[in-house]
Amino acid sequence: MPDDTDPKHTPAMPEDAPPGTTATEELDPWEELELEAAKWKEISLRTAAEMDNLRKRTARDREEAIRYANQRLLEELLPVIDNFEMGMAAAAQDQSSMIYIGMDMVRRQLNDFLSSQGVEEIPTTGNFDHNLHDAVAQEDCPAGEEGRILRVTRRGFRLRDRLLRPAGVVVSRLPTTAPPTAPPTAPPTAPPTAPPTEAPTEAPTPPAEN
Repeated sequence: MPDDTDPKHTPAMPEDAPPGTTATEELDPWEELELEAAKWKEISLRTAAEMDNLRKRTARDREEAIRYANQRLLEELLPVIDNFEMGMAAAAQDQSSMIYIGMDMVRRQLNDFLSSQGVEEIPTTGNFDHNLHDAVAQEDCPAGEEGRILRVTRRGFRLRDRLLRPAGVVVSRLPTTAPPTAPPTAPPTAPPTAPPTEAPTEAPTPPAEN
């Protein structure tokens, strides 16, 4: 018969035994069932919470995909609208012509289509906003008027709360002051030079008498 005091034959303590339980103590079957039930209850609650988060995230992604399903199409349509408006500006010289009248009808239909898709034009009045506007140029203005939008070079749009394209604008700025210029300096004058001195000439010697 093996010795109970031998560590090789000491019964192992269950992994889910409560604190303070020694290896020689045996858990009551009901306690073991309660521990097992508590463990599976915790697992089931955690799994249910993860499934609920997954369901909410899937519903949110599906709703967002429906709301912004036409975003790519609208982004590619904006350059076409820009070219169309350039053509309207050229045809506006004779607003009584059938060409201008027909193009104006198409323009209204395009605006109605954009509105039905949740597209709004970005306002371009007031101060410059780097989140909505794209400054393509700057012009000098009086003091206190810097940062204001002077004119629009390209319309901007947003789809609900998403920016499709910023508006291109010209922004005012304070005049740049040129650095003071130094007065022109006269070129350095060369010191006066003395006139060249001629070498003294020797008097001719008279011829010798015979």
